[in-house]
Amino acid sequence: MLYQNLAVWIRSRALSIDVYRTLLNCRDYGFKDQITRSALSVPSNIAEGCERESIKERHRFISIAKGSMGEFKTQADIGTEVGFIDREKGLQWQQEASELSKMLGALLKKL
Repeated sequence: MLYQNLAVWIRSRALSIDVYRTLLNCRDYGFKDQITRSALSVPSNIAEGCERESIKERHRFISIAKGSMGEFKTQADIGTEVGFIDREKGLQWQQEASELSKMLGALLKKL
């Protein structure tokens, strides 16, 4: 399974890049570190899972990616509420996180 061909990897990669670019000048370094790490974790774990030999290991890493997506969605919500993230951008990220989480769930069922 080539992870670079998976729509969920392509979209989660794009989301991670957008998060890094959007928060480039965020001065709350704890928040910035946490949300960028959770966003980066999603495409990274998808890639790692797809590179694993066993279905059990693939499932484990895709499951970790799904958990990171939930973490990211929560952080985007809180970051929006406290003013670190523009409301429109925060809502966009939360919507994308919901869709990606569903895609990851479908991928887990397929495995």
